[in-house]
Amino acid sequence: MRVLVVGGAGYIGSHMVKMLLDSGHDVITLDNLSSGHRDAVLGGVFVEGDLADINCLDKVFTEHHPEAVMHFASFIQVGESVRKPDIYYRNNVTNTLNLLDTMLKFDVKKFIFSSTAAVFGEPDYVPIDEAHPNRPLNPYGRSKLMIEHVLADYAKAFDFRSVCLRYFNAAGADPEGQLGERHDPETHLIPLILQAASGRRENIQVFGRDYDTPDGTCIRDYIHIVDLCAAHLAALDYLESGGESDRFNLGNGSGFSVQEVLDAVQKVSGRSVKVIDGPRREGDPARLVADAKRARSILNWKPIFTDLETIVQHAWQWELKCSDRVAKE
Repeated sequence: MRVLVVGGAGYIGSHMVKMLLDSGHDVITLDNLSSGHRDAVLGGVFVEGDLADINCLDKVFTEHHPEAVMHFASFIQVGESVRKPDIYYRNNVTNTLNLLDTMLKFDVKKFIFSSTAAVFGEPDYVPIDEAHPNRPLNPYGRSKLMIEHVLADYAKAFDFRSVCLRYFNAAGADPEGQLGERHDPETHLIPLILQAASGRRENIQVFGRDYDTPDGTCIRDYIHIVDLCAAHLAALDYLESGGESDRFNLGNGSGFSVQEVLDAVQKVSGRSVKVIDGPRREGDPARLVADAKRARSILNWKPIFTDLETIVQHAWQWELKCSDRVAKE
């Protein structure tokens, strides 16, 4: 298929582009490079452009005739969304509507949406399944849930078929070492600890050691980036074979604590990490773990890299490459 990957120069999008190409698909990447990297797009057609630009979207669809779209071009920082809700609603909602309406204009009706576990808010129970109530706690989570509602309405009105994939914690890096996380600023736990291990960061702060968990630190569900992308590929096959619009949680189904991640990084890297203990952050639940049974059964998806040390090992290979690059500059 010809697949348009919006946000394909970012962390998840670039891994997705690589997997699509490796699977024999034709890929068009659209990215404004506000947070992505041109050199992370390893093949296919690249278009630098913005979802706010309707003329750009028209040109992409006119020239390249995509048959399906994957959308990764969202702002993702929870704290920033609280401080700047306007830019989050404009980018994550208004710009996505531009994309959806362009798809309808060109009769492209297969859409895979990068959603988030933030649509659930404070969990009533763990692991979290798709039936869990949606009570997002911040503009970021609300912006994603708004698009989920839009897609449900578009399915009824326009026979527009979509899959919403609700990620828990994307982690790891390309096992072949070509791609990895390059956020600026970095906010994800595993790369932050790895930067402390490599010397690019002085220390790592642990927010709270008094949670109701075995070691007192928060537990999160980390899903390897390759497994995450494999779920998108499975979702594409699902839509291509006539599957109806649906929503799926994506995670390992087992959580790892902050302390377990620290231990894994120090074991894999062979280096010690300076840790500073701090107070709990407001709004941090003790446990966030996915129930991904529906994705496994309906999409025939099965994560491969479920071991924490493997996830850390792939991310460490990438961190070493990044730290070497920084040292040479």
